[in-house]
Amino acid sequence: MGSVKSNIGHTSAAAGVAGVIKMVLAMRHGVLPRTLHVDAPSPHVEWQAGRVELLTQARPWVVGGRPRRAGVSSFGISGTNAHVILEEAPRGEIEEAPRGGDVMVPSVVPILVSARSEQALRAQEARLRAFLPGRDLLDVAFSAATTRAHLECRVALVGGERFAGRPVVGKTAVLFTGQGSQRARMGAGLTYPLFRRVFDEVCGHFDPEVREALVCADGSGLDDTRVTQAALFAVEVALFRLVESFGVRPDFLLGHSIGELVAAHVAGVLSLADACALVAARGRLMGALPAGGGMLAVQASEDEVSGVAVAAVNGPNAVVVSGSLEELREFQARWPDRKTTWLAVSHAFHSPLMEPMLEEFERVARGVDFRSPRIPIVSNVTGGVVGDEVTDPAYWVRHVREAVRFHDGVRTLREQGVTRFLELGPDAVLTAMARSFLDDDVVLAAALRAKQPEPHAFAAFLAQAHNAGVPVDWAAVLAGGKRI
Repeated sequence: MGSVKSNIGHTSAAAGVAGVIKMVLAMRHGVLPRTLHVDAPSPHVEWQAGRVELLTQARPWVVGGRPRRAGVSSFGISGTNAHVILEEAPRGEIEEAPRGGDVMVPSVVPILVSARSEQALRAQEARLRAFLPGRDLLDVAFSAATTRAHLECRVALVGGERFAGRPVVGKTAVLFTGQGSQRARMGAGLTYPLFRRVFDEVCGHFDPEVREALVCADGSGLDDTRVTQAALFAVEVALFRLVESFGVRPDFLLGHSIGELVAAHVAGVLSLADACALVAARGRLMGALPAGGGMLAVQASEDEVSGVAVAAVNGPNAVVVSGSLEELREFQARWPDRKTTWLAVSHAFHSPLMEPMLEEFERVARGVDFRSPRIPIVSNVTGGVVGDEVTDPAYWVRHVREAVRFHDGVRTLREQGVTRFLELGPDAVLTAMARSFLDDDVVLAAALRAKQPEPHAFAAFLAQAHNAGVPVDWAAVLAGGKRI
């Protein structure tokens, strides 16, 4: 028996947790630590009557035939008492944390600076820039992020770029990109071990051609919707697990078309196996439909559009229409004064041309297990927050056929108090859409950008999220660094 009070004195409200920390460390190091400053045992305890003795000298706490256990008591000054029993974790059943050469050293790191005023921030930044030459940037970044206070005026230096910002009050939403954002070797530049493990695990549920298309230098194969949807799903799930490991916890999720299936999986609606089965069936059945349809983006409001199926409402004046090429050409001719853009797609998604696949897709959807979402999801189908609706296979059938109501979804997020929008996908597609109609008092950041090296884009993304007030576990992000 011992007491942490002999080491650090009265700990008031922290009395219990200090004892827990002490015994967890004792298990980790295999040593029972001695109690300091013991002159003689208390005469009010019958020491000889039980098998209890004071730890006046440290002794080894070896692993034996049964788990090591410790009882920790907290005796608060107010008279509140608590007791907890700790038991060591089962050996050989947990994955050891990476250390040494297994720790990934980022090639680009954000160096954080903050102050209470803009004038003080400029002075801090100037001192930092004078300090940097000849220094190990990872160690500087680690020290700046983990040993300094994060004040309200913030700057992050990322590979020669400067990102300034302030924390904004509000909630955080994660957005998952849909088809059209795919590109050659998306995700290949992120060498974080966790990202690669999750990516490999997801790809293992799909045909080998998905991975082959992603590693191919020219991206050949990614235009096949069977491959595109699976590839986007794999990259975005791996991105979410990576940012989740860095402490980012969203309040809401919003996907765009296939991106909503990513949201459903990470929210716990679908297991990985079931989500992949649904994604694979969705892409396979869509790809098997006769070719010949198309999609056209038009600078118009939903109310202005008639005579053709609306596939997506991406903004107050940004609509995508879908259907046969003949009807779309006829529609385009009626809009000579508006900007129109043909999308590079193989089929007319979210249109009546999808209807021949819906019955078979529903049969597949009825064969998977659904659960209530653990993180609120904003629906493409309704534009509002959904609950157990997403556990009905019929919902996902509607999701294939009906318009993607992205504009309504973003407005719902704003009504729910979201001020920080973080896009996870191969490019900043949704970020650009949302920025076109959101006010300047919100922050939008994209994890990857098509025209930037991925390590740089991702480091900048974390820096922008941090500047906006999103909690980031910098000790995990910069785990290879050391304090200077």
